Amino acid sequence: MTKNASTFNEPEKPGNPEPRSLPSVPREIRVLVAAAFVVALGFGLIAPILPQFATSFNVGVAAASVIVSIFAFARLIFAPVSGKLTDRLGEPTVYVTGVLIVALSTILCGFAQSYTQLLIFRGLGGLGSTMFTVSAMALIARMSPREIRGRIAGLYSGSFLLGNVAGPVLGSFAAGMGFRIPFFIYGGALIVAAAIVYFSLSHSRRATQKSATETAVVVDRIPLSEAWGAASFKAALVSGFTNGWMAFGVRMSLIPLFAVAAFASRGTLLAGLALAIFAVGNGAALTVAGRLTDTYGRRVPILIGLTIASLSTAAIGWVDNIPWFIALSVIGGIGTGLMGPAQQAAIADVVGQGRNGGKVLATFQMATDFGSIIGPILAGLIADQVGFGWAFTVSGTLGLFGVLAWLFVKEKRPAGVVG
Repeated sequence: MTKNASTFNEPEKPGNPEPRSLPSVPREIRVLVAAAFVVALGFGLIAPILPQFATSFNVGVAAASVIVSIFAFARLIFAPVSGKLTDRLGEPTVYVTGVLIVALSTILCGFAQSYTQLLIFRGLGGLGSTMFTVSAMALIARMSPREIRGRIAGLYSGSFLLGNVAGPVLGSFAAGMGFRIPFFIYGGALIVAAAIVYFSLSHSRRATQKSATETAVVVDRIPLSEAWGAASFKAALVSGFTNGWMAFGVRMSLIPLFAVAAFASRGTLLAGLALAIFAVGNGAALTVAGRLTDTYGRRVPILIGLTIASLSTAAIGWVDNIPWFIALSVIGGIGTGLMGPAQQAAIADVVGQGRNGGKVLATFQMATDFGSIIGPILAGLIADQVGFGWAFTVSGTLGLFGVLAWLFVKEKRPAGVVG
């Protein structure tokens, strides 16, 4: 078994007399943060248009929903391959290739002449998406100094959040251009982002190649079997699955339907407002979540954040007044924002600084994607049979299983970290 050179749970070294100053965020990670904003911005740009574009090919609502879910399904299926590619080719190569595949698929969607073509092209985008997602997480895990992993995770998550909030706003202005033009805009922006990342990460890529050529030593890869031995990794898989179910699946699919059913004519407006308010709460929590993670460890923010998110999800399906609906949306966003950076930092701890964790990151991504795929399906069936209240309650209760998984994780705070 390979020795993990840098984990959050490693024993504290004695004789460390004074706190160390915190290292700065590596340049390569700052580039990935900027690229993440562009990716999320474009995704938000086309997200409101995509279902409407699908129905323009004379298909029903169910078929239009498949266009949305095929992206996540392709991510789930291709995640193991992305992990292997990241291990073999290195993170920069896989990242740039993945972004270019998404760019190509997005442009092809703009040229689609039938529902089948749109389905195939959108599925292709899911393959590229998991490539750059897994490789980006692996690169961040490898290059993040242990002392600021939580803050880096919060910075990366925050860039995605800002893009997801700003994207739909731009999409509303772009709606007058028709269904196809936004796809071309997003595809072009991705090509520019891929070029910037390629040249910015060229130093990291050359350094890895030089090391392999001159010293016959490649970047140490963490085997999945070693990760399975870490309690924090197994707990992160559970919490990742439940968070994918609640935040990325049920909230995005059932909140709009519940709002229309519960608040009649105001439902459509409230659905959009609830999702926006959720993002605001998420962003507010991210401003402090990274520091909390680096100061108090990964376990505490995850326990607090996931508990808040779970309870708010369980309760929101029973409210019958607007103030409570909005309040629970904000609270849910805060809970998700608190746990996000800590969960990412926990996975980075398992991988360790300086190591390639493609397979490990792919496994975590699969757990999250699986939850976001089956969550809406099963919760939707429950809503059809016994109502929205029970659908949200079951989803929130499932989130508490993630809390339970983290209760048994023991960790030690790193020595010398300045809060």
